[in-house]
This record gives sequence, structure tokens and C-alpha cells, in this order.
Amino acid sequence: MNIQTIRLFVVFSVLVSFLHAEEKGADIPLEAPAGWRGETIDLPPGFAPGMKLQGLEKIRFAPGMFKPATESFFSYVFVFRLGPKQDLSLKTVEREVLVYYRGLAKAVGGEGIETGKFTLGLNKVEPAKGRKNPVEVTASTGILDWIEPFVTKKPQKLRLELHTWKGKAGKYSYLFCCASPAAPEKAIWKELRGVRVKFLKARPAATPAESSAANWPSFRGRDAAGVADGQDLPDEWDSEKGENIRWKKRIPGLAHSSPVIWGERLFVTSAISSRNDASFKPGLYGDPAADADRSKHRWMVYCLDKKSGKTLWESAATEGTPREKRHIKATFANASPATDGRYVIAFFGSQGLFGFDLDGKKLWSKDLGRLDAGAHDLPEYEWGTASSPVIYRDLVIVQCDVQKKSFILAADIRTGETRWKTDRDELPSWGTPAVVEGPKGPELVTNSSNFIRGYDPVTGKELWRLGGSSKITAPTPVFSDGLIIVSSGRHPERPIFAVRAGSRGDLTLAKGETSSAAVAWSMVRRGPYMPTPVIYKGLLYVLHNNGLFDCYELATGKEIYRQRIRHGGSGFSASPVAADGKLYLPSEDGDIFVIRAGREFKQLARNSIGEFLMATPALSGGTLYVRAHHHLL
Repeated sequence: MNIQTIRLFVVFSVLVSFLHAEEKGADIPLEAPAGWRGETIDLPPGFAPGMKLQGLEKIRFAPGMFKPATESFFSYVFVFRLGPKQDLSLKTVEREVLVYYRGLAKAVGGEGIETGKFTLGLNKVEPAKGRKNPVEVTASTGILDWIEPFVTKKPQKLRLELHTWKGKAGKYSYLFCCASPAAPEKAIWKELRGVRVKFLKARPAATPAESSAANWPSFRGRDAAGVADGQDLPDEWDSEKGENIRWKKRIPGLAHSSPVIWGERLFVTSAISSRNDASFKPGLYGDPAADADRSKHRWMVYCLDKKSGKTLWESAATEGTPREKRHIKATFANASPATDGRYVIAFFGSQGLFGFDLDGKKLWSKDLGRLDAGAHDLPEYEWGTASSPVIYRDLVIVQCDVQKKSFILAADIRTGETRWKTDRDELPSWGTPAVVEGPKGPELVTNSSNFIRGYDPVTGKELWRLGGSSKITAPTPVFSDGLIIVSSGRHPERPIFAVRAGSRGDLTLAKGETSSAAVAWSMVRRGPYMPTPVIYKGLLYVLHNNGLFDCYELATGKEIYRQRIRHGGSGFSASPVAADGKLYLPSEDGDIFVIRAGREFKQLARNSIGEFLMATPALSGGTLYVRAHHHLL
């Protein structure tokens, strides 16, 4: 792929990525041959706001997408996953697809392209006798006469084959399209139709356990996005009276780890001290001291029925005296577990990395050595680790930034064997890495003090780096609309960067610059210290530990508002999450503030949990799961 082709692909990806797609369409089983690329966006897309269809679009491009000399030039498939009651009549589909391509051409080619002259005529295709599809579909074909705006900028006859149908249980409607200017007898059409057939056989959205609203598989959910629409949560609840509380379960020990969920099972970790008075100190203060607790501990993993809170199993990962100290505000179980529905992964810092099956059997353990994480300028203080494991394909990835010999490591999820390990010239950090599906492939993004970095998650090879961070970093990178948001909140830098996915090399901004070809925008003195920002419907929300709450346009970094959340005084450490037009902001005092999402700040409710609250909530199946000081509810 030459430089011009890469540039065009990046432009296309940015144009079609305007609003955050919930969980990046992970539950839409669109599988394509090796070498195909793509992404998931919201509908209507930003380049075609006139579309009436609403939902998600998942796209897969053939390798020759931007190579006019190849047979697969401008050949790709896309699927619209829509609400169950949206009109998919032939006339409506014809109109919506035409609006889509007119908007795309104008966004790419500019006002000089006369999109009003584009035409599309669809004709219904009767199913062949004797042929049965896994679902009942309506098929149509047509030719789009338009101007191809990316490479040739010349008239093109784009052949479209469309299929529409209702998903199982009537939850979704689908529109699947194969598109190519190639003649229908060409080999590329066999590939395109093969993708469609495989998709139909997969029968998407078949089971609630696989739906995006059911699973919350890692810290802040899939892709660390902190977003899960389709929950229909109440604005108010009362933990003392039990109003709108499904259940409340006491969890022994101390932990700041968040619960994770797969299907009907909830997983949570804890570190149980042999001391009855083990505790931590919440609040806004600058004390760097480590806790004196050196008692014997048991590091536990619990599995609960998410509907009832009943314990299904508990399993000890290890026990003994902690190999490092912890900050007085921390615990020995800060990292959240992770699951892919086959394995459960727990990371307890210096105590090791552990793999379990879904029935609680410990399959493997991995000693990563003593991980000494604390202030770089006060090495005598030990604060403990907090970065959570992430799962990518068959890999478990952990970021271990410590005082000396920092590294990032990928282990086989089945055996714990090291698949790759990359040394890092980094100071201690506490953020969880995130995997971004960019236009050039996946990127493993880490937030650290010397450099924010992107890696190939399969090999551990560094792809890019960006300087300018704070010397203490905790927030996790978040991604949407082609932009990777990375932030940190220690004075004096406190930056927020919006990095374009797919960038390569040293992206560090020159002195005085706030943007570049690789950095869409940046700012200083606005980054959060502990909470990870959340991106929701084109807006970036940033919660600070002192209660300041900022809203920005994701695309530009323009400030929409800055408000102060009136809280009890201890501040905010957990990260906000979003669902169904609302934001949920947990405070250390145990209050969860419900804020209406959008360009105007409005607090809808303030609900008390009744305990200290340091862990980020999880969203699943119409329930907000909150891990507080002593209880999970």
C-alpha cells in the first residue's frame, strides 16, 4: 500500500467515524478474509446526517479498495444493524443508500462533485427455488451511478447487492450490502458473497449472553469505553431502603477492582488480610506514604450469579505476605479481572498473573517478579500496581511500568506462556492499556510518563510514540471516531491528546504546537488525575478528582461546559460510565451522580451507596453493578 493509498484510507476512516459505536459492534459477526480491514460506526454517520436509519454500520474493505488497477478496487461489504421497527421497504432502502453515498462523496470530494446527479435504482430479486437461507431475507440489486471521490474522482457504476431481514427474537433489523464496480462474474464477487453467506449463517444477535448490553468483560467494559446503551436504568435508588436495588452482597477483604461480567456470571477479586483492621484512606490529600500492612493475605476470585448475587464459586489465586507495599489509599487488589467467556484472568501485581476457567479451576499462574511502582522522584515510597489485564484474541496483555526495568507482556490466555515481552524506558504508571482497531490494523495504546505509545498487540512492536505526558499517569486511553484520547493529571503538564489512529513514528509535538497531522488537537492543564474520560455520542467528558466536570467536542477539543459536582469532600477516583443518554459519576464518599449527556449540563440525581466507593461500576442487562468498600450491589 503506497503513501497515497494510506492517506485515502485514513481519510475515509475518519470521515465515516463520527459517533462512538457501542462496543465497536463486537457482537456483529462480520468476518472477512485475511488482509481485509474495516471498522464500526454509528448510523446515521456524520457525513450523511439526513439518513433516517439508526443503528450501527460494520464495514470490511477488500485489500484493493484504493488500488484502481486491481480487480477488488472499491470492493467491500457493510452491514447495517438497525432497530426492529425501522422501515426496510425497497423504496426506503433505495433512498437511504443514495443519501449515504451522496453524503460520502461530498465529504470526500467537496462541493465540486454534483451529488444531485447520482442515481440508484434497486430491483427486487426473487429467491432461487430450492435455496434456503438461515433467515428469511429480501434481496435486491442495483447500480449506483456516482463519482468515485477517493482515487479516480471519475464516474463509476458501483454494483450493489443488498439483503434485508429481521434478527432472531425481533431485536434488530439488518441490511447487508456487497459493493463493487467489478463485473458480477469476477472472482471478487465470490469473496463478497462468501462473507455475506457466512454472516447469514452466524445469525447475529441470537442470544442475550452474546449481546453488547450483557457483557462487560474488562475494566470499563469492552474496549475500555465505559459505554453500554440499552440498560434502561432508573435515575434514583436508595441502598438503605432497598429501592431499585436488586441485591447486596458482602465481599470480604479490600479491593478497588471493578466487577466484570459475561452472560449471567459476574467476576470480582479481593485481597483478604489476616488483620481485622486492614483499611485504606480515601480523600483529597497529597500524602505519598505507603501503608504499613505486611500481614498475610489471600488473593481471591469470586464468581456470582449476576441476577441474584448468589456465590457460584470462589477460588484462591495465591496466599502469603505481599511482596510490595501499597499506598494508604490503595489495596492489594486494585486491578480488575478480565474475561472472554472462556477464561477469567486475574492480576495481583507482584503476586502474579492467574488464569482460571469459568468454573473456577486455576489453570495457570505466572510470576512477573516484584513490581515496585511508586513516585519516580520518591523511590522509597511504594504504591502498588493498578493496571488491569486486557484480552486480545488469545493473548492476555499486562502493562508493568515500575521503578526499574518496565515492560509490557503478552501471555497465552490458555497456558500463561509468554508470547512476547517488550522492554520500556518508562517511569511507574497505573493506567490500563487499550486495544484500538485503527485503519491500519490494531494498536495497543499505553499511557505512560515518558511517552504515550502504540504497539502491535500481536508482536509487541512499537508503532508510534508521543511525548508530553505528566510524570504520573493513571487514566486509560479511550477511542472513538478515529481519535485516541490519552490524558494525565499531575501538575504541571496535565495534558489531553487526541491522536489520529493509524499514525506512525514519533508524534511528539514541537514546542508551542497543539496539533499536527497525527494529533488532531491537544491541551494542557485539563487532564484528569485518576478517572478515565468517557466518550459518548461525539462528546468527551472529563471528570477530575476534585469534582470539576468538563465536556468537549471530541472532533475539535472545543469546550462545551465546565461544571463542579458538589460532593461530600473525598473526591473522585472511579471513572464515569454512560448509558442511554446518561452519565454516572461515582464519588469516593459513595454518591453516584446521574448527569444528562449532551451539550447542557443537568444533574438528574444524586444517589448514596452508603460506603466508600473507589471502583468503577459495570453495566450489564439493565443493571448498574457497584463495588463499594464492603459490598457489591
